[in-house]
Amino acid sequence: MGLADLHIHTNYSWDSTCTVSAILKYTAEFTNLNLIAITDHDQITGALEAVQRAPFYGVEVIPGIEITTADGHLIALFVNEIIPAGMSLTKTVLRVGELGGLCIAPHPMAMWACALSEKSIREALKVPGVAEVLVGIEAYNAGLIYRRSNKRATALSRELPLASVGSSDSHMLITLGSGATEFPGGSATDLRRALETRQTQVCINSDRTGLHILVNWAPRMMLRKAGWIAWNEHPSAPIRFSRMKRVLISSQHYLASHS
Repeated sequence: MGLADLHIHTNYSWDSTCTVSAILKYTAEFTNLNLIAITDHDQITGALEAVQRAPFYGVEVIPGIEITTADGHLIALFVNEIIPAGMSLTKTVLRVGELGGLCIAPHPMAMWACALSEKSIREALKVPGVAEVLVGIEAYNAGLIYRRSNKRATALSRELPLASVGSSDSHMLITLGSGATEFPGGSATDLRRALETRQTQVCINSDRTGLHILVNWAPRMMLRKAGWIAWNEHPSAPIRFSRMKRVLISSQHYLASHS
């Protein structure tokens, strides 16, 4: 069985404290994940950078986006271009389908998370074509501060014809893989097939509380605001904190040389 973390944020999201390279390095050395999805807020650049860098770290990456729809957040997987924010849930899902992607409803019904409601998910699934693209629901999100919605999401996943997934919703290295999705096989192709055929299940790899996450994220976020972030210069080098300006220049040069 394979293990995937399908909800991870890099420095291309305003609230993340780690770079693409640091995430790849940490995933390769400190987790048992077979693959990860990079899903920055309304951004695709980090995901594309991760796809390019991934082979050097021995990690497989699914490009994705956490899209801000008019009805709440939605994760798009297997996409390589931006999907506009602000459209309805239904229009967004159908657009992802046109691009060959799949969708997952992240942290549904969660407080303070711009989450999709149960009603919006149920109504969208009634629209022709949506159920072929909106194939999963995040039954367990390890990154929530207030976790009660996970129980409601789990219950909803059993009622609807959607694959049940677990994710870290990671914004810092130590939470990578804390919530994950188990699936038959080990590749991105296997994961896609498992989502489409509803053969996934939640895997909980950490018992960290929401308070523990907040206490650890806050100082790292203060460092980011001060211009410092977790970075890996090279697969053989250690992870360390570096100036954001240096990181951004490095990423720009990397993307330009591999475009």
